[in-house]
Amino acid sequence: MKLVRKDLEKDNAGQVTLIPEEPEDMWHTYNLLQVGDSLRASTIRKVQTESSTGSVGSNRIRTTLTLCVETIDFDSQACQLRVKGTNIQENEYVKMGAYHTIELEPNRQFTLAKKQWDSVVLERIEQACDPAWSADVAAVVMQEGLAHVCLVTPSMTLTRAKVEVNIPRKRKGNCSQHDRALERFYEQVVQAIQRHINFDVVKCVLVASPGFVREQFCDYMFQQAVKTDNKLLLENRSKFLQVHSSSGHKYALKEALCDPAVTSRLSDTKAAGEVKALDDFYKMLQHEPDRAFYGLKHVEKANEAMAIDTLLISDELFRHQDVATRARYVKLVDSVRENMGTVRIFSSLHVSGEQLGQLTGVAAILRFPVAELSDQEDESSSEED
Repeated sequence: MKLVRKDLEKDNAGQVTLIPEEPEDMWHTYNLLQVGDSLRASTIRKVQTESSTGSVGSNRIRTTLTLCVETIDFDSQACQLRVKGTNIQENEYVKMGAYHTIELEPNRQFTLAKKQWDSVVLERIEQACDPAWSADVAAVVMQEGLAHVCLVTPSMTLTRAKVEVNIPRKRKGNCSQHDRALERFYEQVVQAIQRHINFDVVKCVLVASPGFVREQFCDYMFQQAVKTDNKLLLENRSKFLQVHSSSGHKYALKEALCDPAVTSRLSDTKAAGEVKALDDFYKMLQHEPDRAFYGLKHVEKANEAMAIDTLLISDELFRHQDVATRARYVKLVDSVRENMGTVRIFSSLHVSGEQLGQLTGVAAILRFPVAELSDQEDESSSEED
């Protein structure tokens, strides 16, 4: 993402002009937009024209519109963003108050104005404009007959290819059908890797599977690479890292990212940091439950006691339509930081973010034990009796 201009007032009202440069920047833009914001961007509008003879025709004209945002639709696989709203600035082709849909896309500038730019939104702009935040991890999660080729970016896990091949069982004295199908499956996975993984950017490719599937696949891939003199694979052989996972489904990627060999290799990526934080939370919940809280009420209570060491929060909560609810989450984040706590904002498009979403989307690891909120409620209700 490229920041062209930033004009903010003392009360944090104002506007920023940005150019999304990569598909992932569309995800950042989706998280910046809120209902009620004003969005200015170039768009194509169908305009009816009347000639001197009275015949009516229609032309598609490129024009710049400023909309008051009403609905936002994001397609995570295609990384496309559609914003619908009403025109709030005079335009020769579009009446004031007329509805229009703008499709935001990479390399097209837009200006976003808000009445209030909060700390979470401003931090996202900083992250999006930092070139170090790029898709530097790829993963192949596989089992016999099923594989998912994924890109793990700082903000989301994108499934780039799904390979499914029916593998017949081995028959006594005849394994040829099984072996042929397996070879066909491995070949399709190799093709998907070459098609979807950019080795100029990716630092590490995780190959995760149960059993010996990953070893057999890697042996096959590099034997074929030597036979066909495939320089792309041979030159990047050191980037492949084999790890265990329970299956070839996308959700098993979290197990692969938890592997100590992987976390040390990916120590500089945001995704690994999120997975470790969530893993630490679950360990704390198991061994010291009074130092692991989840749910907004409980976490706010721990924050009042200045007990939060690490706050885990899903970015989905900051897209809440209710302004007061969103402000409550922003206030929690700011307060934890003021009290010298660490804040990790999880992407709801990451496997770790999906898991955090199942825990209400907000959780905290505490510095010291705090009495359970439910215990305190029980005590207060018994006092009233």
